Amino acid sequence: MTKTTGERYERAAIGLHWATAVLVIVLWTSGQLADLVPKGPLRTDAWSCHFVLGFALAAVLIWRLVWRVTGRRRLPPADSGLLQILAEAAHYGLYLLLIATVALGLVNAFVRGVSLFDLASLPQIGDRELRKPITEWHELAANLLLGLALIHSAAALVHHYILKDGVLARMAPQRRPAPKALTDA
Repeated sequence: MTKTTGERYERAAIGLHWATAVLVIVLWTSGQLADLVPKGPLRTDAWSCHFVLGFALAAVLIWRLVWRVTGRRRLPPADSGLLQILAEAAHYGLYLLLIATVALGLVNAFVRGVSLFDLASLPQIGDRELRKPITEWHELAANLLLGLALIHSAAALVHHYILKDGVLARMAPQRRPAPKALTDA
């Protein structure tokens, strides 16, 4: 096990990481709850929010992938040996599940030709018979993604509270000092 050097990821990496985390949680939750809303305009709006946020996650994911393969600053590994192998496998798994979940969600939106807030509809493309299996695959991928994200979060907390090695601080949003006027009060 190596002690981190206090280096932090770039602001873009931190912002993209947390934007992804928040969107995944909100999307998973809205996907679980939208069908509990009574049929009608409110349910259409609930699903519309889910689909719009799904497109936002697609944009964030593309941005992350482009950033990851171009010129990002690489930090030295926080761990060595088995922990490093597990960390890398988890990150590749998260990316794979993110790509699968987003891709299946986008395909699902177009196979369904979803209405967005009753203002516009996506064009219905493909065989409508695929709606059910694509929805099930999307749901499976999203559940696996959330499960792996929870393991990832638990590992970060273990690093922070048990190993006390600074790994979590590398990805934590940086706190800005309070304005002087507030500290003088």
